[in-house]
Amino acid sequence: MTNRFDRLATPLPGLSVLIPRLLGDARGSLERLYCESELAEMLAGRRIVQVNRTVTRQKGTVRGLHFQYPPHAETKIVTCLRGAVFDVAVDLRAGSLSQFAWHGRRLDPTNREMMVIPEGFAHGFQTLTDDCELLYFHTAPYVPGSEGGLNACDPRIGIAWPEPLTLRSDRDAALPLSGEGFGGILV
Repeated sequence: MTNRFDRLATPLPGLSVLIPRLLGDARGSLERLYCESELAEMLAGRRIVQVNRTVTRQKGTVRGLHFQYPPHAETKIVTCLRGAVFDVAVDLRAGSLSQFAWHGRRLDPTNREMMVIPEGFAHGFQTLTDDCELLYFHTAPYVPGSEGGLNACDPRIGIAWPEPLTLRSDRDAALPLSGEGFGGILV
């Protein structure tokens, strides 16, 4: 079987970027967004059990930084279907040499990149345009009691958001800083 994804490494161990290979002709194009057999290694034996879509209306909006604690920790595959976002993953794995380091990438329909965010990482994004639409594939269902998060403006993490922050939910703005008793996620 032909692999329909190119995989790029990032500076953070375990965090990857996928680029679906585009097949096209005079009619248009086709790209595979998910294939269980081709992505099995990256998902470490887990299966996609939930697919979500977000729509964010205003440029500069930040969502996140969100994660789920074990036993409901999840790997996420995130892609941008409309607009453009600065997508960020933060390593929160307890004992990791890159703990609290972050990696951000522009995701948009033109570059077709997909972030593969493993268990033990927090995820967030900032919209670079109005009317952004993201698609998420999750290896675990959302469990409110296992939800965690850190403040997107945490100085210890120091994310260099490319735009002024125009909007965050009250819940996200109230997320704690990493120095407030957070030791990391055991995965």
